[in-house]
Amino acid sequence: MGNKKLKIVVLDGYCLNPGDNPWDDFSALGELKVYDRTDANDVLKRTVGADIIITNKTPVVQEVIEQLPKLKYIGVLATGYNIVDVDAARKLDIPVANVPVYGTNSVAQFVFALILELCHHVGMHNSAVHDGEWTKCPDFSFWNTNLVELYGKTIGIVGFGRIGLRVGELAHAFGMGVMAVDIIQKDPPGYKPFSWVSLEEAFKNADIVSLNCAQTPENEGFVNHKLLSLMKKTAFIVNASRGGLINEKDLAKALDSGTIAGAAIDVVSSEPIKNNNPLLRAKNCIITPHIAWASFESRKRLMSAAADNLSSFLSGNPKNIVN
Repeated sequence: MGNKKLKIVVLDGYCLNPGDNPWDDFSALGELKVYDRTDANDVLKRTVGADIIITNKTPVVQEVIEQLPKLKYIGVLATGYNIVDVDAARKLDIPVANVPVYGTNSVAQFVFALILELCHHVGMHNSAVHDGEWTKCPDFSFWNTNLVELYGKTIGIVGFGRIGLRVGELAHAFGMGVMAVDIIQKDPPGYKPFSWVSLEEAFKNADIVSLNCAQTPENEGFVNHKLLSLMKKTAFIVNASRGGLINEKDLAKALDSGTIAGAAIDVVSSEPIKNNNPLLRAKNCIITPHIAWASFESRKRLMSAAADNLSSFLSGNPKNIVN
């Protein structure tokens, strides 16, 4: 049994557990209070007296951290941890832990869900059939968009870490050539054709560009007019990483002008998406609500790993500390 005097506060637990992924592992470690969502203005009020804060996307800023004298640990229910002021936490000897590995297969699978939707527009054709277009069709078959075969095409993967590597394996299984862009170029995978290329080469030569890199201050908005103008008019771009990697106005212009053929994105610069986001009105732009990570299996792994992080900290063997 956990220490019931230990106060654990989860600030935004709904997305991880909308009802199918219990908090039992956390409950076993202390007195647990779970909020589905927390407004930034309510963070301090809800964490007063907390020993442990668990957050996903709710910011934990310096002003809050400095007013919580009992705070011992901050756990992030994600790989990215930019929502926590890690420098402020470090100055007060408060470790911040993330979950670096949990959704590799789910995210890579979703990248290909987006790619295949761009290639075949299955949802659009399903709607057309249900709207009666096939019933009225004089032919046995019809299609409302160009249909694209992946075999023999080339994918450019920007960021060749765990997820990028898995995307490359799936691309190879479809008979695609793989080009990879990464600062760290490890031994190439065993399949061919594979090549390490520059960012410009990937955008110029790939039929599909997949963004699978982390977002940093240095690469924010790096997918801009200059890079997009290098792409083939038949090319697609896919982003299931971080929305801030793309200059959204430039991408919308590229889509509307026919500079590229299509885009599929699971992330945007400000989430939930704002009504004035230019991609909402851009041509041939598929947008999903940041769900690449959210398979049941992936969420179960995330819950278990986050609880294990906390348990390891409480036992004196902290791991996955980012500060």
